[in-house]
Formats: sequence, structure tokens, C-alpha cells
Amino acid sequence: MISLMQETETGTGKYEQLLMRCSSLEPIPTAVAHPCDETSLSGAVEAGKKGLIVPILVGPRPKILAIAESAEIDLRNIQIVDAPHSHASAAKAVELLREAKAELLMKGSLHTDELMGAVVSRDGGLRTARRISHAFVMDVPTYHKVLIVTDGAINIAPTLEDKVDICQNAIDLAESLGLEWPNVAILAAVETVTSKMPATIDAAALCKMAERGQVKGAHLEGPLAFDNAISKQAAKTKGIVSEVAGNPDILLAPDLEAGNILAKQLTFLANADSAGLVLGAKVPIILTSRADSVRSRIASCAVAMLAAHARRKKGVSIHG
Repeated sequence: MISLMQETETGTGKYEQLLMRCSSLEPIPTAVAHPCDETSLSGAVEAGKKGLIVPILVGPRPKILAIAESAEIDLRNIQIVDAPHSHASAAKAVELLREAKAELLMKGSLHTDELMGAVVSRDGGLRTARRISHAFVMDVPTYHKVLIVTDGAINIAPTLEDKVDICQNAIDLAESLGLEWPNVAILAAVETVTSKMPATIDAAALCKMAERGQVKGAHLEGPLAFDNAISKQAAKTKGIVSEVAGNPDILLAPDLEAGNILAKQLTFLANADSAGLVLGAKVPIILTSRADSVRSRIASCAVAMLAAHARRKKGVSIHG
């Protein structure tokens, strides 16, 4: 089976490879929390039509039906679970997952904080021992393969221990997309280790932790400045000899602001498409933005579908 992460012609076919991988797989039952605007409702329904998910719409039934009628969205054969408001929708969607009636969670039109509040709740949530993190899976036209950027949405100022989980979450995701031993570039402003920049100390520690088996399944390199992480020529100029430099699959940002700015720069300056997924919970969580294109929403569902099937293959369950 072709890996999504393998090289393709520049700027073409990366997400299409992803959808090809999904075509032979069974769609995954997905609880869609509060799809109460046209964009979120149509995105879930379209992903259902493409055979990626089986949407279970959780929210106020009258409002969902009214939006569907207004936007001419066909909801025949789609289950609706009634919930009075957004907080209740989030709680009910998580409950469906804990009852094994769904295997994926998808954000609708509610605020991310509302959804994640239900996910991390100590009573009936979806927490694990792993730190929860976010990953952008990006199709950048000027880069030769799909690129994972983490964490640009959840962990504001991650500690070294947090970064271990953030890194491992991204590695596990890359594996579910068909890649063994991905290359992880740990980003900082410079490629030298200095106590004046704590991110460089964390990067060096992560590399040593990988050598000792505390981070598994990937080649780690860092600290790397962005230029020598992405460009082999820049790395050569700086005297960096590394199989990661110029060929990363994963970019590990030093903090949320850097990761968020990087992902949005790639989207708005380099015309990249991005799929968004929350990792480290008991199920993958499809976290879409109101600004996401239809292509990005479909890609998010496809990435989550592959992650869910990887969990099935490993025998991981919600109660595992």
C-alpha cells in the first residue's frame, strides 16, 4: 500500500493519495458535536458521502433540520441525537464514544473550548496517560511530501515532558498514515544548543531521550532552525550532517505560538491545505476551523479515518 508520506510530484496528489488509501476501508462511526451551521453540517455529510465516516449528528434536532432544509442538505439515513445546546452536545457526543457507539469525534460549530472541556473531563471524558496535542497534516505545494506540524493549537508553553508526548503523538499519527520511522525536525531559532534559548535545550534532550528509547519509532534531529530543517542546501551551508535536515516528515514547534504561526503562514502564503487532528485522547478528534476549505475538512476526516483503522489493527479500544 502506498504511504501518504512518500514523496510525490511537488504540490500535487498528496491528499489524493490519502483518499486512495481510504477507498478500501470501512467508514468509521463519528459523533459530530453540534453541527449547527451550514459549513460544519455540510462537511460532515460530504465526508459521509465519500465513505470516510458514518456521521452521527449530535445537537438540537430542530435547528439541524432547519439548517439542512435551508442549505438543501440531504439528511436521509443520517442519525440525529437530540441535545438542547452546545455544552450538552459535546457531553452527549463524548458519551456516545464511551458507549462505543462511535469511534471518532468531530467538532461542529461549537467553540473548541466547549468540545475539549468534555474531552478532558475527569468524569466521563476521554483522557489517557498521554498529553493531548494537536497536529496539522499539511499539503504544501512547495514541499515534496505531506508535512505534520505540531503543536499549534492546544499546548501553549509545553514542558520537556509535554514535548515527549506531543512528539510521540505525531510519530504515531505518521505511522497510521503509512510511514515507518518518520523524520522529526525539532525547531528552534538556531541550530546550536544554548542555555539562553530553552527550546534548544529541550531539542537536545529530546534527541538524547530518543536514543534511550523514551521517544520511539522516529529519527529525531534538533535543534534545527527552520531553514536548515527544510532545506538540504541550508543545512549543508551550516555544516549540518543529518538524514532529517531537508527531509522532515514532522516539524515539532517550540511552543503553540510558533506552531500556529508556522501552519497559518504555510496556509495563507504558500497555499497549503491543512487537516487538523487532536491526538492523545482515547479516540482521534477531528478539529476543524471555520476558515477550513471543503478539501481540508474532507482531508481531516480521511486522516482521522486512517488513525481509527490503525487503532483497530492494534486492538486498541475506548476502554483499553
